[in-house]
Amino acid sequence: MEESKGPRRLPANAYKTLEPGETYQPYVPASSIIPEITARSVILGVVMAVIFTAAAAYLGLKIGQVFEAAIPIAILAVGMAGIFGRRSTISENVIIQSIGSASGVVVAGMIFTLPALFILNLEVRFYQTFLAALLGGFLGILFIIPLRRYFVKEQHGLLPFPEGTAIAEVLVTGEGGGEQAKVLIKAAVIGGLYDFCVATFGLWREVASTRVVPALAMVADKAKLVVKINTGAAVTGLGYIIGLKYSSIICAGSFVSWLVLIPSIWYFGRHIGVPIGSADIPISQMTAEQIFREYVRHIGIGGIAAAGVIGILKSWRIIVQAFSLGFKEMFAGKAAKAAAAAAERTDRDMAMSTVIVAIVLTLIAVLLFFGFGVVDTWGFAGIALAVVAIISFLFTTVSARAIAIVGVNPVSGMTLMTLILASVILVNAGLSGEAGMLSVLIIGGVVCTALATAGAFISDLKVG
Repeated sequence: MEESKGPRRLPANAYKTLEPGETYQPYVPASSIIPEITARSVILGVVMAVIFTAAAAYLGLKIGQVFEAAIPIAILAVGMAGIFGRRSTISENVIIQSIGSASGVVVAGMIFTLPALFILNLEVRFYQTFLAALLGGFLGILFIIPLRRYFVKEQHGLLPFPEGTAIAEVLVTGEGGGEQAKVLIKAAVIGGLYDFCVATFGLWREVASTRVVPALAMVADKAKLVVKINTGAAVTGLGYIIGLKYSSIICAGSFVSWLVLIPSIWYFGRHIGVPIGSADIPISQMTAEQIFREYVRHIGIGGIAAAGVIGILKSWRIIVQAFSLGFKEMFAGKAAKAAAAAAERTDRDMAMSTVIVAIVLTLIAVLLFFGFGVVDTWGFAGIALAVVAIISFLFTTVSARAIAIVGVNPVSGMTLMTLILASVILVNAGLSGEAGMLSVLIIGGVVCTALATAGAFISDLKVG
């Protein structure tokens, strides 16, 4: 096997497709047994989850985007590896970042639905949000297990897994020392001081707009051309995490929205009115911000929903192959089951029969949750269960593929599509009003958490 240069690097074929007959030997060989799930790794992982949950929730509610905590947690795990009498193994560090990164996953699953419950002033209880996140997390993990072999092993080198590769590089490099943790600490201090100057002293605006220039303010009023930039440390850091390519894509979407769509809608729709508040304001009298809020934002939602549908259509063969393979293993003879048990340590999956039983039990729990804790009739509970099960199952593949290709999970768009579909279905079934809104948002919370968990879990499996 060809090795990368340097004593502590991933194998060279970690980044490319394998030649016929070639096998990939991971950094920790299947024949090597080292400490992995230990009290140390579990406790540190939980502590990281608590800390980063608060950070992820704050950032998510502030800018509508949850940062991926896995990479900074991996760096911290490496930095703390040497503070114990026995240095933490790389497998223990994998567990630490896997548990810790669940913080951002659950937050991402709830921030797109939970605030709406309070905005609409709906009566919501703690156990409803807790069980929505818990059951959604179970579904996301269980639905992704049958897809593990396809995404992680069979597509080795074809799917880049940018975030998973970065985490693996951090952990492998950390085997030579914890110097990278110092970089994270320095960055945290600089970012904290930067935001402190903005929030406390107001030395400059967090969101800079071209309206601050008188001539450009006139352009914004007359031609509806506005450019804004968020100068906060969190948003700047988010750009560093996702990289230049995908930051450029996000910026391109913003430029199309603010410099093309908004002026076009204003120009061609001057005589069309849209209700804002209690009055109808003609588009000709709207500001660029009002046009964005009432029109352009919905175009973006539709684009994300369409991308999700296209992703499902492209991935249907993957779903069929994965579950057909699982059912074959489930009904295989003793010899086949013995061969599966004899597979090397790094390629053993949970028994498909166990996965199916766990999925059925979780779906029963979802039905009981909706029947006893959300809606009044078992008919509505059954409809809610069907929406959760079908959408979570179908969009799980979309989440996994998105994480595997670009490292970003479009969970917000898929959740919005879920809310729209659930609303239409429940209204036609006869459930509306506050009870209907609460049910739709709880359904969205379960599905959103499932999809966020599925995307993060497939990345964890690749790192492992």
